[in-house]
Amino acid sequence: MTDMRRTILWVVFSMSLILLWDAWNKHTGRPSMFSPTPVAQQPAASAAPADGTAAATTLPAPATRAPPRSRATQAPRPAAGSAAAQRLEITTDVVKAVIDTQGGTLSHLELLNYADQEDRSRNVVLLDQSAQRVYLAQTGLINKDDAGERFPNHFTVMTAEEGGARRLADGQDRLEVKLSSPVVGGLQYIKTYTFQRGQYTIGVRHEVINRAEAPREPQLYLQLVRDGNPPPGESAFYFTFTGPALYTDQKKFHKIDFKDIERGKAETAAPADNGWIAMVQHYFASAWLLNVPGHDRLAREFRTAKVSNNLYSIAMVVPLPPVAAGESRTVETTLFVGPQEEKKLAALAPGLELVKDYGWFTILSKPLFWLLDKLHALLGNWGWSIVALVVLLKAAFYGLNASAYRSMAKMKAVAPRITELRERYKDKPQQMQQEMMRIYREEKVNPMGGCLPILIQIPVFIALYWVLLSSVEMRNAPWILWIDDLSAKDPYYILPLLMTASTLLQTWLNPTPPDPIQAKMMWIMPLMFSVMFFFFPAGLVLYWLTNNLLSIAQQWYINKKLGVLDLKFSPKS
Repeated sequence: MTDMRRTILWVVFSMSLILLWDAWNKHTGRPSMFSPTPVAQQPAASAAPADGTAAATTLPAPATRAPPRSRATQAPRPAAGSAAAQRLEITTDVVKAVIDTQGGTLSHLELLNYADQEDRSRNVVLLDQSAQRVYLAQTGLINKDDAGERFPNHFTVMTAEEGGARRLADGQDRLEVKLSSPVVGGLQYIKTYTFQRGQYTIGVRHEVINRAEAPREPQLYLQLVRDGNPPPGESAFYFTFTGPALYTDQKKFHKIDFKDIERGKAETAAPADNGWIAMVQHYFASAWLLNVPGHDRLAREFRTAKVSNNLYSIAMVVPLPPVAAGESRTVETTLFVGPQEEKKLAALAPGLELVKDYGWFTILSKPLFWLLDKLHALLGNWGWSIVALVVLLKAAFYGLNASAYRSMAKMKAVAPRITELRERYKDKPQQMQQEMMRIYREEKVNPMGGCLPILIQIPVFIALYWVLLSSVEMRNAPWILWIDDLSAKDPYYILPLLMTASTLLQTWLNPTPPDPIQAKMMWIMPLMFSVMFFFFPAGLVLYWLTNNLLSIAQQWYINKKLGVLDLKFSPKS
């Protein structure tokens, strides 16, 4: 009987190589082996196009028309001679933001407490409108009847209220920025941003005033626009998601790939009176939240669109009740732009913490992060918290591991007899199998005994992998000595080298395959697999190294107890 444990390792190793090669192809612009050719990544639109309009110009298509062909998919451009747009710079204790008075668009937002990993002298920039990046938060009004009058939208140049503070002063908890549009189509649109101390949430109040003599039926849209490029410095080895996402009570959390929007096959959600939209990337996200505590639940539609080459949008469109002449309607919303801090996101809206994407292992990853967070509260260091968490997991699985290691130790003990048996019956495979089974029965060896306990633990450790990869708390978090950022790779590659050495030692402690070629490959595989860890964040390598060392200690103890330690640190031939 063949060793199932080696078979599974071969399958995992082979699939890892295939996925890594595919990721490298996509990272370097080559076609993926599993999907059509991706959209070419081109530089984002310039911050100041030649015609002076905003870079992101396409609004979501009304439900009655197909997206690119409907007249209402294109917002009107500012009239000739209209007031020039201004850029209002707002600074709080945690963000620096820029509001463009053309449409009141939030066109720049940087996080003052998060340093860029490639250049620590710069802050992380999320929203931006430059030659390298387009990422905007836009709002405006569209007509319920797409053939009717135009209303104020993200092209309309608005006027900022004079005299308002632009910097949060000491002792000040909040500041407001109020912008008013001219009357367009009989409607005036007033938008008020409220920034608060210590918060990555921005309150946005939308007031619609009917200055006409007849009722109007506008729809409010809340839109996020982003180019399809990955975040700067993002490694292809991380396999993290970048793109739009949405949530409703019925649809739950749903990611939308840029390629699906490109092909016109993006799946959104049915109209609902709940839910939110977001734009997600590694560690950070932005989201429009419509239902604020204390306000009625409003109906909304969800739409996506390709704005232009390599520029995409996701939007919520909110049909407002008819606004009679001289009356007004007010809608309160929240714009979140910041780090994916799980507990804070969960408190903002149902399901918002899911933008911190654990993939298929969410059900395991969430309690693991909860435990990691508790350990950090106790130890005060994320690196030691990772070590403590792995120790607790190894303790929880001690019995299973002991069973697996005893089985592997017995396999190691009978390996010379199996090798001799293979030589004797190499031309009689059926008789060889019978003799092998006889030896296994006599020695009470179960070839599957070393495999099943490990298989049970694999989902837990994969879930922990995603916890460490996804947690923004690891960014810029030091451990000891030279490790000053657990989310960045080890600058001196000491941890990956130690991890490689530990993997080789673990291989030595395992049963040696009778086949000489397999025996050599069992030494080559760990070396090839370890290459990936030279590109992984230090926190992930620390987790794997700790797991390896604890596994080695337990396996060494069991091998020594059963008297099967092999002092030759080399593959047998």
